[in-house]
Amino acid sequence: MLDNSMGLVKLSDSEIEEGMKELSGWTILNGKLHKEMEFVDFDEAWKFMTIAVVEIQKMNHHPEWFNVYNKLVIDLMTHDVGGISENDMNLAKFLDKIM
Repeated sequence: MLDNSMGLVKLSDSEIEEGMKELSGWTILNGKLHKEMEFVDFDEAWKFMTIAVVEIQKMNHHPEWFNVYNKLVIDLMTHDVGGISENDMNLAKFLDKIM
């Protein structure tokens, strides 16, 4: 782990691998936690994002996400540490929970 002045740390490959066991449908793509979701329609995708944004704001940890109609692509990484942190794992777990 690499320490950061904000108290965030970049997870090691083995820590990421261990954390992935608790996630559903996530992969690592370009050094980020990555998930592609498909909903019934735009309203359902928007509903998911609306629910998610409340927790995202509380965490002050904002995802890279891209939405077109019923599809949502999410990438998580912590720019301050240059990789995946525990914050990313926690946000991914929350997003899985509300799916």
